[in-house]
Amino acid sequence: MSDLVTVILAAGKGTRMKSKLPKVLHKVAGKPMVNHVLDAAKAAGAVRNIVVTGFGGEMVRQAIDAECVEQKEQLGTGHAVLQTKELLEGTDGVVMVLCGDTPLLTGELLTSLYEAHKRIGGVATVLTAIVPNPKGYGRVIRRPDETFLKIVEEKDATEEEQRVKEINSGIYCFNIKELFSALSEVKNDNAQGEYYLPDVLEILGAKGEKIAAYATKNYDLTLGINSRAQLAAAEKILRKRKNDELMADGVTLMDPDTTFIDADVKIGRDTVIYPFTWIEGNTVIGEDCELGPNIRLQNATLGNGVTGQFTYVHDAVIDDNVTLGQFVHIRPDSHLMSGVKIGNFVEVKNSNVGNNTKLPHLSYIGDSDIGDDVNMGCGTITVNYDGKKKFRTKVGDRAFVGCNSNLVAPVEVEDDAYIGAGSTITENVPKSSLALGRARQVNIHEWNDKRK
Repeated sequence: MSDLVTVILAAGKGTRMKSKLPKVLHKVAGKPMVNHVLDAAKAAGAVRNIVVTGFGGEMVRQAIDAECVEQKEQLGTGHAVLQTKELLEGTDGVVMVLCGDTPLLTGELLTSLYEAHKRIGGVATVLTAIVPNPKGYGRVIRRPDETFLKIVEEKDATEEEQRVKEINSGIYCFNIKELFSALSEVKNDNAQGEYYLPDVLEILGAKGEKIAAYATKNYDLTLGINSRAQLAAAEKILRKRKNDELMADGVTLMDPDTTFIDADVKIGRDTVIYPFTWIEGNTVIGEDCELGPNIRLQNATLGNGVTGQFTYVHDAVIDDNVTLGQFVHIRPDSHLMSGVKIGNFVEVKNSNVGNNTKLPHLSYIGDSDIGDDVNMGCGTITVNYDGKKKFRTKVGDRAFVGCNSNLVAPVEVEDDAYIGAGSTITENVPKSSLALGRARQVNIHEWNDKRK
């Protein structure tokens, strides 16, 4: 069983983001970057995850599923980790310190770091990366035999040390007891007056403890986000990763560069996604669908064989073999059952639409329960709001509603009933009845238009 615990540092404001939102809550591929870090930690087998909050701490706590501890003053990374001492005191095992602004981390990488730490048998292991441009990073200095010697911050590095391209990622594995023993000795006698976590490595090394450095072959995985430009770069990497994963699993993306799919989306095989499509949140799509171009799905559940284009669906359920026309809006708490056909310019809100029912075009269906095999004529409106309250409309199985009809809720149209075109229905329509709710036509012969 794993003895791995993670501490995720998420207390910083992120001033370069120029935002009211804590940096770690900025979304990448559809979810806050700190949640990507938590996902990677869980995938690595962590038995416990502790997030250190600070700026905007309440917002961070609401957005995550993990233990939290507050760093009331942001006095450096060492001080942040020290806030977890009471939670971890007396615990054996390994603590992995992660940064909440590194959303590109994977469970595979963290597992490799943890296994390397256990295999090497030291008290601390730092995750490093070889980067093309190391400017701004602390350099990892090794001995001639390639073992870890020290980390030098750029401002303190010699010219030779500045040419080193191996950098400190800010991610570490520590044996828990040795970590807190060394943290008690960290000083803040530096320009910033802060307690730095890398100082722990120097303290442990001076005591003769074994310190190791584990280098990842893919430096992109360790990139931290400090600006909007870096956020956009991470977004691109994560979306490409997701698109590649889906295509490998049998999904066709006609143009991956113009298809935007969030990290938690699930799509079945043989579904085809056209360009300029956004699939977001916890959306689940079945097999053999054909979606796009220009469709947006948010937290939607789609069955098999669904087709749609130029459509917006959010927080709704769509069953198998539903057809969605152009310029359709399916709003929250709607359920379209199997075989439903939606025409152009239709809005459905908080409604259940039965099997094989047709909503041809130019209709508003709100707060309604529509049965199976119903035909709702063009221009049908469910009048659900009286200015104060919303009311429901019920239409039974096999009912036929003529074009340009208004169903004024609360009202029920029973099974097999008919409504004549152009009717305004304010009373219930019995089973197998024909309802007409319109004025009798009057023709005035030889009428002269006095405006002429």
